[in-house]
Amino acid sequence: MTLPSWSSAFKVTRTSSSRRVISRGIARQHSTRRMSTVTADAPPTPSGNLPLSGVRVLELGQLIAGPFCGQLLGHFGADVIKVEPPSTGDPLRVWRELDIDGTSPWFRSLARNKKSIAIDLRKQEGREIVKRLAVSSDVIIENFKPGTLEKWGLGPQELHKENPSLIFTRVSGYGQTGPWASRPGYASVCEAESGFRFINGQPDPNTGLLSGPPIRPNISLGDSVAGLHAAFGTVLALLSKQKKASRGEQGGETVDVSIMESMLNLMEGIIPEYDRKGKVRGPSGSSVTGIVPTNAYPCLPLPSTPTSPTYIIIGANGDTLYARLMHAIGREDLIGASYAQNHHRVARQGEIEEAISAWTSQRQVEEVLTILEGAGVPVGRVVGVKEIVEGEQVKARGAVEDVEVGKDGEGWKVKMPRVFPVLEGCDTKTRWAGPDLGAHTDEILGELGLSVESIIRLREEGVIG
Repeated sequence: MTLPSWSSAFKVTRTSSSRRVISRGIARQHSTRRMSTVTADAPPTPSGNLPLSGVRVLELGQLIAGPFCGQLLGHFGADVIKVEPPSTGDPLRVWRELDIDGTSPWFRSLARNKKSIAIDLRKQEGREIVKRLAVSSDVIIENFKPGTLEKWGLGPQELHKENPSLIFTRVSGYGQTGPWASRPGYASVCEAESGFRFINGQPDPNTGLLSGPPIRPNISLGDSVAGLHAAFGTVLALLSKQKKASRGEQGGETVDVSIMESMLNLMEGIIPEYDRKGKVRGPSGSSVTGIVPTNAYPCLPLPSTPTSPTYIIIGANGDTLYARLMHAIGREDLIGASYAQNHHRVARQGEIEEAISAWTSQRQVEEVLTILEGAGVPVGRVVGVKEIVEGEQVKARGAVEDVEVGKDGEGWKVKMPRVFPVLEGCDTKTRWAGPDLGAHTDEILGELGLSVESIIRLREEGVIG
């Protein structure tokens, strides 16, 4: 079934009395729904002083890459409306650890500051609602397989007819064009195709290339990196839109983000070095190729974990830093013309690394930190999440927040990493945690002008949740 017409199904009611009627109906239907706020007894922090205040974003993506972009935009003031399928919602809601309500704390973090509306995009009426929302939005974020939105009649060619300035931020594995565009875009695979996985692991002692399977970071790095690129591209497109408007022009732009290309963007000098010198960089274990010394070094086990080694990272690849390090560990014999600059030290990497490891392996972590920090040498512990949450620097900077899920003192708190960067003069604390599925459906549809009766019908027919 399709909506009969915009004029009848989405009858816009702007008077204050009709808004009160809709509000009362929404309140009745949602009296038992839990909303997520920063604190149990305080309203969400206003976003009016944030740089993206007034920007409306329609998030059609799910899982990580697209939603991470939405999280960043929402944290800096954008009004992000997250469209989720009824009944199930974003699959991330039930990934990994689940909280007491059956929802992943990860989702509560990634979906913070967003509004959830449950719409079935498989139904024509659902797509028509999304189309109506797009008409009043500045940005659409999506990470479907290329061509999916076009199949649903929600692609740029269709929506730009009604909203010429709409920005499409599109995240996929390999981009919207090219022979690989239709391939499934999983971050792990894209990390491999970008060359990133090839340089992570242990090197073969004979070839210097990968020995055995690559080591992957225990996070979905490619998705998050793509989300960062998508947020950056969206802000660039918004700036471009502003410049066009100042010239009296219209025209939405497409931000085409590829997970593979986002990872390729991190690959530093690997391609130009191959082009000019024929070098194929392989993995380097815990060090980094061509920079000495910067590595992980063993220390004595902690009394609390006597069977587990502890490690510190030392970054002393600057010429003066290297000299300070050698003085601190009593190896002045490794200072001089033969070790003066990085390329000298690269030729003697084995000798230098052995000297540092021999010194650290006889000492506790705290002793190593005290000596090297006193010498002005960059050094840090390899820590887990417990040490992060309890760390003095993290606490002093407010880098981890306690965010309330629920309201009126009936919920619980979830620790989340604060969203960065810190902007001077902007209160970028989380305004509310990731909402329950469809928590804002009635509110958003009411703003579109749907009557309570229309909302009830759409819910009964499974178009909305």
